[in-house]
Amino acid sequence: MFTGIITEQGSVQSLVLHPETDSAVLTFTAGAAAEDLELGGSIAVNGVCLTAVSNGAGSISVDVMGETLKRTTTGELKDGMKVNLERCVPAGGRLDGHVVQGHVDAVGALLEREDMGDWQRLRFSVPSKQARYVAEKGSIAIDGVSLTVTAVSEAEAEEPWFEVGLIPTTLAETSLGGKEPGSKVNLEVDVLAKYAERLLAFSTAGNQPARHLAEDLA
Repeated sequence: MFTGIITEQGSVQSLVLHPETDSAVLTFTAGAAAEDLELGGSIAVNGVCLTAVSNGAGSISVDVMGETLKRTTTGELKDGMKVNLERCVPAGGRLDGHVVQGHVDAVGALLEREDMGDWQRLRFSVPSKQARYVAEKGSIAIDGVSLTVTAVSEAEAEEPWFEVGLIPTTLAETSLGGKEPGSKVNLEVDVLAKYAERLLAFSTAGNQPARHLAEDLA
């Protein structure tokens, strides 16, 4: 599990695609994030939970399977690009952001950004399938960064969007500070919303009476 609090930015050294096996190997620089990271350990790269297969000389390599390449922006990374890094939270660690699994739900795009003086307003697109999980004042992870949603489009909008506000620290210490309109980002919605919808789907399908749902959740 992660919290969406980025500890540092790494730099992509290489992305080697293997079309014959529908996979890739991503290598990036890492400072403190590489310390005591054992082979097989987890690290979130732009919000994507990946497994370390090599760690040494200030860089980490991870395997990327086809499913991840299809559902995230990982396959579009280029040499020298900055990536947000976060190690999984240790038992007893502080949950300063929100519960982030590192399981990207969709890819969105930056639509516009506006300088508000001491902070910036950013608007992102979100696919219609995931838009119902994004709520004003709710949580969302954008490229692994835990943020609070400040505004959302109407439910019937043909091209759904949401907005977040970024303080100077977030702008300086994550890759979101350098994103230009049109840039794609990984989106992970609040996992609690997805589980709640799944439970309700079973209750309305007759697999579980709705009157028992509240008791089970309690």
